Amino acid sequence: MLDFLPDAVRTLLAFVVVLGVLIFFHELGHYLAARWRNVHVDAFSIGFGRAVARWTDRRGTEWRISWIPLGGYVKLHGQSPLDGAPEPNTPPPREGETFHDKPVGDRAIIVAAGPIANFLLAILLFAGLFATYGQPRGMTAVGVVAAGSPAEQAGIQPGDEIVALDGTRVSRFDQVQRHIQPRANVPVEVRVTREGREVTLTATPTPRPGTEASQPVGILGIQGGQARFERLDPFSALWAGTVQTAEMSWLTLSGIGEMLSGSRSARELGGPIRIAEVSGEAASLGIVPLVNLMALLSISLALLNLFPIPLLDGGHLLFYAAEAVRGRPLPPRALEYGFRAGFALLISLFVFATWNDIAHGGIGRWVAGMLG
Repeated sequence: MLDFLPDAVRTLLAFVVVLGVLIFFHELGHYLAARWRNVHVDAFSIGFGRAVARWTDRRGTEWRISWIPLGGYVKLHGQSPLDGAPEPNTPPPREGETFHDKPVGDRAIIVAAGPIANFLLAILLFAGLFATYGQPRGMTAVGVVAAGSPAEQAGIQPGDEIVALDGTRVSRFDQVQRHIQPRANVPVEVRVTREGREVTLTATPTPRPGTEASQPVGILGIQGGQARFERLDPFSALWAGTVQTAEMSWLTLSGIGEMLSGSRSARELGGPIRIAEVSGEAASLGIVPLVNLMALLSISLALLNLFPIPLLDGGHLLFYAAEAVRGRPLPPRALEYGFRAGFALLISLFVFATWNDIAHGGIGRWVAGMLG
């Protein structure tokens, strides 16, 4: 798919399509919830900056497509700066349709609807793949066992399917990796299915060469085998998509927790450049990897927006929770300081993630190659 295009063009096109779809659904969640709670939407924009296309619907909402495809927004009627200063070109007030005049519960629903829409999009994308292409089965099958490896010494054979590690069920190879990596030199009970029967073995992962002595990474010496795919009926696919979304959400949160605790390298944190690179690679492999990537990024976008950081949806929900407890909104000065701190934190994360993209991604490798 799109492999006939130059790499740079394919990467840019895939990035715009992927990010555009995710942002559109996120803002659509806010928009539909606002309509539901009878709040007028002044503007719905995909992208930032100058609008390259705009039109106004019969409800008075201006729809915009802007030239910087790195975000989007829904302008709710009555939203104003924190300092209360009047905005230029403010539309006349609409009685009963102003966001800030709504009860705190309605405002929370509108704000939470964006991340919820991204979760729903991920469910639908996974369900679509499972209903058309099929749900992968045998994701923990062993394809290759390295000679002299802990797996070979334990008796693991090609064709075995790992079903549990230390009594914990596993269904994907990444779950096997996540269980093994922090257990270098620690015996692990491995339960496999072989020719229709279960076999319990004990393997002791060895440290991966080159890893730090204080935090060695365990390896078994196996490679995953070829997965098989089974098409599901629409209802089963929808349920499987929901389960997949929940599992991916938990894995994402677990990974963030490991980064914060130091057990996982923060170099894995990526930003827009890495998203663009991965989108281009997925587009070159076909529609299935691209749709799967979109589902995973939609989950990440939903979780990111739910973090209790001012300026994000989660920060607004935190303020609304405080308002519900206090019985009145927080003071404007507290909101102002909160949003300033949130802005500083988000800028810091953006710079750090962009540095990771440049230093450890394709751009960094290209620069290193140029410098020899």
